[in-house]
Amino acid sequence: MIWLTAALAATLLLSPLFDRLMQPGLRWRDRLAAAWVIQLGLVGLAFGLLLVLTRRPGFAAALTLAGQLVLVLVNNAKFKALREPFVFSDFGLYSQALAHPRLYLPFLGLAPAIAGVLAFIVALYLGLVLEASLVDQMGLANFAIAAGSVMLLAVIAVTVGSRLVPPPSLSACNDLQHFGLLASLWLYRLAEYRHDPGNPSHLARQRPRLRVAKLPEKKLPHFLVVQSESFFDVRRLYPQIRPEILGHFDAACRSAAAHGPLRVPAWGANTMRTEFAFLSGLDEEMLGVHRFNPFRRFAHHRGQTLATALRDAGYDTVCLHPHPASFFSRDRVYPQLGFDSFIDIRAFPDAEKVGPYVSDAAVAARVRELLAAAEAPTLLFVITMENHGPLHLEPVAAGDIERLYRTPPPCSFDDLSVYLRHLANADHMLGELVALCERNDRETVLCFYGDHVPSMPHVYAAQDFHDGRSDYLIWRSGSVTDQVEELAADQLGRRLLQVAGMLDRD
Repeated sequence: MIWLTAALAATLLLSPLFDRLMQPGLRWRDRLAAAWVIQLGLVGLAFGLLLVLTRRPGFAAALTLAGQLVLVLVNNAKFKALREPFVFSDFGLYSQALAHPRLYLPFLGLAPAIAGVLAFIVALYLGLVLEASLVDQMGLANFAIAAGSVMLLAVIAVTVGSRLVPPPSLSACNDLQHFGLLASLWLYRLAEYRHDPGNPSHLARQRPRLRVAKLPEKKLPHFLVVQSESFFDVRRLYPQIRPEILGHFDAACRSAAAHGPLRVPAWGANTMRTEFAFLSGLDEEMLGVHRFNPFRRFAHHRGQTLATALRDAGYDTVCLHPHPASFFSRDRVYPQLGFDSFIDIRAFPDAEKVGPYVSDAAVAARVRELLAAAEAPTLLFVITMENHGPLHLEPVAAGDIERLYRTPPPCSFDDLSVYLRHLANADHMLGELVALCERNDRETVLCFYGDHVPSMPHVYAAQDFHDGRSDYLIWRSGSVTDQVEELAADQLGRRLLQVAGMLDRD
């Protein structure tokens, strides 16, 4: 019993030390006592559960602390790459990380990965080699009473702390700094399950009414919407980039009906946030805690979107994405969002790749085929992949520096050079699509925008860059504006219907 008490006490005392490692740093003076109660309760509960499984207090303590260390390392890696700490909904992405490790694991870094592995090796050694089973020492009945008491006290602590602590602000950095990692994860879990998307009556009054004007079928235009991976006017970041890298974008803006910076709810990743904001027209306030991953629970419940509004007006609704449809559960979500079909990586068996992903040129070719074959008015929503990171896994090619920059950049800007190489291809794709829209038999309205800025933490730090806006344009033949108009991602779908003359104001 003494060893059990010592192991539990050591776990509870050492747990707060991991908070010293977290980024962003905690506001120790502002942290509420109830948040500490929640953290110690969660740690005690994990210790109790592992104690039941292993029957070894030292082993349970080592595994509990090792698990907390891994959470801290993952949190810090995410904050470095995406400027956002680890949140509860991120647990739902673990299966994606296992299925598509290239999209996630390289951001963790070699040193943190080694530290996490070593922590678990030490835990296994302590448990399996140095420690005997506690059941053999105190008997099964006494062990069950002891372990049950630990878990009961832990549950009481979590329950009491949860009742005393104020609700989270849903500003992830602010909540982490005030509550700590473990307590903020727990509070976000509570918020997610209290905000049931299956009964969003409190949101129904706030949902935007996307009423499409009734027009004769022959006058209904195609809508070609391209969510270009990590697209933004990078010349805001580094002025020595050759301006012609975005030559087609500049030309399209000069002939566009609307264009400008786009406020997006993501930095460096989390494409689904911008994607859902565009399609649904819902802002972060309306989504509540589901803002961090609307595809996790919220989007599984049918609601009005741009796609449903156009489908009700007689449109075919198609999504084209050169990646598995199961990623972000799009295969299950997109029918709820109003799409008739989803064309994924299986439609690109022999497509050209630039880097590890299907090229924007191959996607543009498929767009041409689909619009040429379209008999009914169509909403074609395209999600590209070519410019998806991690950028630091790709080398800078010979001639890239001279082709992309006016003067050579710092040696630490390799991520930017790789990004520019792909961005130039996205720009070329845009030029092809504008030309396609100009000559298409049915009028075609083009909307082109970036989902977020790419993850390039070293470059942003060197340039002291904090502007997370991407860029957008809406092109319609014969409709031109010189005015730059900044929008939020959730406003873009409505603006698209306005440009097309199809937004019913009644």
